[in-house]
Amino acid sequence: MDSEDDMHDANDSADDDFYSGGEAGLAASDDGDADYDFADHDSDDSAELLSHRQQQNYSILSEADIKHRQEDDINRVSTVLSISKSEACVLLRNYNWSVSKVHDEWFADEERVRKVVGLPEKHIEMSDREVTCGICFESCPRASISAAACGHPFCATCWRGYISTAINDGPGCLMLRCPDPSCAAAVGQGMINSLADDEDKEKYGRYLRRSYIEDNRKTKWCPAPGCEYAVEFVMGSGSYDINCNCSYGFCWNCTEEAHRPVDCATVSKWILKNSAESENMNWILANSKPCPKCKRPIEKNQGCMHITCTPPCKFEFCWLCLGPWSDHGERTGGFYACNRYEAARQEGAYDESERRREMAKNSLERYTHYYERWAANQSSRSKALGDLRSLQNDKLEKLSDVQSQPESQLKFIIEAWLQIVECRRVLKWTYAYGFYLPEHEHAKRQFFEYLQGEAESGLERLHQCAEKELQVYLEAESPSKDFNDFRTKLAGLTSVTRNYFENLVRALETGLNDVGPSTSHGTCNKSKTSKSLGGKSKSGKNRASSTSSKSGGSSRGVDDSNIWTCDQCTYANPRSARACQACDHQHR
Repeated sequence: MDSEDDMHDANDSADDDFYSGGEAGLAASDDGDADYDFADHDSDDSAELLSHRQQQNYSILSEADIKHRQEDDINRVSTVLSISKSEACVLLRNYNWSVSKVHDEWFADEERVRKVVGLPEKHIEMSDREVTCGICFESCPRASISAAACGHPFCATCWRGYISTAINDGPGCLMLRCPDPSCAAAVGQGMINSLADDEDKEKYGRYLRRSYIEDNRKTKWCPAPGCEYAVEFVMGSGSYDINCNCSYGFCWNCTEEAHRPVDCATVSKWILKNSAESENMNWILANSKPCPKCKRPIEKNQGCMHITCTPPCKFEFCWLCLGPWSDHGERTGGFYACNRYEAARQEGAYDESERRREMAKNSLERYTHYYERWAANQSSRSKALGDLRSLQNDKLEKLSDVQSQPESQLKFIIEAWLQIVECRRVLKWTYAYGFYLPEHEHAKRQFFEYLQGEAESGLERLHQCAEKELQVYLEAESPSKDFNDFRTKLAGLTSVTRNYFENLVRALETGLNDVGPSTSHGTCNKSKTSKSLGGKSKSGKNRASSTSSKSGGSSRGVDDSNIWTCDQCTYANPRSARACQACDHQHR
């Protein structure tokens, strides 16, 4: 958020909303209800936008960054404790790469720490010219014998085999100890580098870098397939949303894809529900009946009531009453009716089974409703990402040539598409939010559905402008006179949509507090909603200003240069526009 916006009163009619009319500001709550302190954004001010994006609580680390930080930590411990770098590395590995923890433990009880991690204080030196290897029992020249700090001698060939086997077994090689069964002395990176071959040294180095990320509670790998970036996160500093340099967004807390406004527990339930067998069983219960003989489920989608089960069962029965077909005929209603079933139903014989089937059907229909829309927004987001990449790779350069504009002046298009991608993600997760919204909270559900509908409407408007209207300028053969008007419109819509969705996320995360138990008959105050979730738009260097008074009025009119402000939504339009480009309100 760049700055706090002016407070607006919520005195407009209930039919006003942010996208289709009404003053786009924040509701000043004087009646005790919760309100939201929403901020505004400048869509065309690239410096402010960049500053806003840089206000993040995490750092993206490349492989070179990881290696550099790891070496810095090793050097720091080595210098402070006056030990070798190899020993410092052993200490840090044992204490999950926490420099402060190493210092605390070391200065509290150095002898105990040395014993725990396998760093003997006295290094035993070999003086004999020939030494017997403790593995192959061959006598070898002293020059070909190596030992850890404990002094147990082994020949170079046995060491290489021992180290290679440990490294090929996996990351456990980072805790390698002396081959002597009774010894716990650590085998450090120095011995690995001097004895292992190049391939094993490279593997060991990769394990070491991975442990620096995986053992440190402040760092994690980006979960995107094939991504080699890591993230360092500042704990307790707000949102868990991470946007990696590979363009993948994820949640630091649960490492699932970024899912605001839905919490991690709801995401876990939703993903489990999508992959579990419970919905399959619901479908079977709602759309099939068991064979009375073998109990296999049978689906009937057309035809008469005479059912024959598949081999080897081949039992023939009536679909309605599930009785043997041999007891049926013209006297029981023929092929398309069953008098026995109707009589038994009137006596309540099938009430329980029908009730269970109806409940399963309703549950399945409700889940399908939310899942299909969740999946549709995911698909739309994937397509928008593809369109964004296409725009960045070739279309932006083409547009720059056709419109005679430097690419640096076309960043507003990239920002619009980035906003579309983000909004599709938010809108997708609102359907998981809606699925788990309690059924008995009718007012809150109505409020939520209204907000969701407004969000969809605004996003579609931005998406259409960025896709369809941009295509006109891409296909032009010469610079278009109204390209600057298009810039103003798209940048303004981007700002409008960004504000609405940011405020929508905040409203959902706070549990839709605008709707309390005092709300009567399940109705929602749409006027207050639009004020709470709206935000003014500013675009270009000449910004249209709008202020509110305690009476709910606002300053309306024309900017002193080439922009006029819409009476309804305060959108800043180019002077040449006859109607508001955000809400289609006619200019007077």
